[in-house]
Amino acid sequence: MAEPPFSIGIEEEYLLVDRDTCALVEAPEGLMAACAAELEGQFSPEFLQCQVEIGTRPCAGVADARDELRRLRGAVSRHAADHGLSPIAASCHPLADWKNQHHTDKQRYNQLHRDLGGVVRRMLICGMHVHVGLDDDPLRADLLAQTSYFLPHLLALSTSSPFWQGRDTGLASYRISVFDNLPRTGLPPQFDSWQDFERSTQILVDTGAIEDTTRIWWDLRPSARYPTLEARIMDVQPRLEHALTLATLIQCLMRMLWRLRVRNQRWRLYDRFLIGENRWRAQRYGVSEGLIDFGAAQVVPFDQLAEELMGLIEEDAVALKCLTEVARVREIVDHGTSADRQRAVCAKAAENGDDHEGQMRAIVHHLIEEYHADL
Repeated sequence: MAEPPFSIGIEEEYLLVDRDTCALVEAPEGLMAACAAELEGQFSPEFLQCQVEIGTRPCAGVADARDELRRLRGAVSRHAADHGLSPIAASCHPLADWKNQHHTDKQRYNQLHRDLGGVVRRMLICGMHVHVGLDDDPLRADLLAQTSYFLPHLLALSTSSPFWQGRDTGLASYRISVFDNLPRTGLPPQFDSWQDFERSTQILVDTGAIEDTTRIWWDLRPSARYPTLEARIMDVQPRLEHALTLATLIQCLMRMLWRLRVRNQRWRLYDRFLIGENRWRAQRYGVSEGLIDFGAAQVVPFDQLAEELMGLIEEDAVALKCLTEVARVREIVDHGTSADRQRAVCAKAAENGDDHEGQMRAIVHHLIEEYHADL
């Protein structure tokens, strides 16, 4: 079997904030026009008017992805600065109220508003999506089921949304709890084959429940537009280098599972009920608590899980030339995710005597700094 390309493409959603007040701001027409002109199809509005989205081209490896992501993030930052604004790459704004936001007047988003009712209004959240190139549909179906086991690990490492409407939710990723209110979300079902996937999804298309499979928002899905598997479970990353680490983890995991397939082996499939429990633990705790090792029937600390994960994919990280990025997992585990850093900033502001609103603004200023740290 010829080796698939394992190319990567990264999509990120950002919130726009006023640099002084830290409040959310609807994207000015001038900013949108300038970004669209410079980025030529790699920039678009999002569901809410305070959001924007970028997408890299397909990248052969992490070096190309870094160049692409730095260029895209930099362009959005420059044009936002012309309007006194800054993007932040966190999955929730710590203080904003979703009831004060308005959706973008675009056919697709107007249709979503009509179809999904009140639950879609709460979508004041941002995610990160990673496509991995797999030019074979049966392989996409096979890896869809096997990769699902690792989705909680990816969520735990990505968590960046502990605050919602000015309150610490107690969760590392509150975004997931908001997104799960939509239909066709969560862990993907287990399909026996590509044909099984097509039969099931085509029923929804044929009955008019959805117009196409882009309206399926599982944590991991076969892309309807590209020959890829698209991981969608992650919170968006304030730090560019952490985004690249997550992207390379996904790339390496899929190559590792392909290696097993070539050897007529596969990762054990566990019930979605069990994986869902780890998904909840990741959502709740990030990397501060462990996940369940189903074979050992015990909770394993996340630092141990991270070492095991890096050992599994070491051969693939060498082949894909991303050992440095994969090794950064240790940094995330040792120093915490964005959720941990945001809480630390909040605690420090409180120690300095800032009131509640001042603590929330301190978090936003921190997120602005992190967005620009790797540019």
